[in-house]
Amino acid sequence: MKRKKPKKQDLPQKICPVCERPFTWRKKWEKVWDEVRYCSQRCKRNKNNILTN
Repeated sequence: MKRKKPKKQDLPQKICPVCERPFTWRKKWEKVWDEVRYCSQRCKRNKNNILTN
């Protein structure tokens, strides 16, 4: 019997501190989800250029 995948809306989300957009849990982050802070490598590279309003 196959396990059903959770719906995308049911997955955990975080807000990227650089672009301020929500990003959703990914399988590759399964073991390190608590440590994930940025939605992409681009945001990680630009972490010193955080947008200020």
